[in-house]
Amino acid sequence: MIKIERKETPHTQEAMDDLQEAYNTGRSYNTEHVNQALREVFHGKCYICENKEATSYQIEHLIPHRGDKKLKYDWNNLFWVCAHCNNIKSDKYEPILNCTTEPVEHLIAFRKTGYFGTDEKLEFVPVKDDNVAIRNTILLLNDAYYGTTPQKKMEARIIRKTLRKDLSKFKEYVREYQEEENEEEKENIAMLLKRELKDSSAFTAFKRWLIWDNEEKYGELEKFIPENQKKKLFDI
Repeated sequence: MIKIERKETPHTQEAMDDLQEAYNTGRSYNTEHVNQALREVFHGKCYICENKEATSYQIEHLIPHRGDKKLKYDWNNLFWVCAHCNNIKSDKYEPILNCTTEPVEHLIAFRKTGYFGTDEKLEFVPVKDDNVAIRNTILLLNDAYYGTTPQKKMEARIIRKTLRKDLSKFKEYVREYQEEENEEEKENIAMLLKRELKDSSAFTAFKRWLIWDNEEKYGELEKFIPENQKKKLFDI
């Protein structure tokens, strides 16, 4: 989970028009325009687990509406989520961090330790503050990545496998960049690193924290993180 800017897209106004009509008529907020706009805003990835390869994505209310029409049809309360995380979150975690207004990856550290098998572990740790929204977000992340039922545990294993493969690819890019002596080739790898550290990348929080946790070894790579998300701005 990282901070995602809720930018306007070609479908944003159409989505908000649909939501206004649905609010007035009582129709469903689940329209084609709303789905398209949310998918674009959240870069096609689940806002909770950051997976981009899920088989199903849904519209989720950050604050459960429980019949409240304003919350039900509020564009700013609608988020793009995979079916796995949506089912786990439901209305069980309140409040959680709002990733469109708060710098989540600067409030929570995202770490993967160990390797495939029993030693592997994902850790979510408060950075400085430790309020109820941060604690609830960490509980949600743990449940999303590890599952809460036998079926959800199987789904979570698939997400962790996807995360493992994505991080391995990222680490290989880092290694190649540090070892490459040819400037032209080094620049090509730099472009790959910039892409992997953008908001639109899968599992971005883990990739950025890999750099932040290894500043002495990878510190120079922070230049590839978007300017408004760099560590120095938040004094981690």
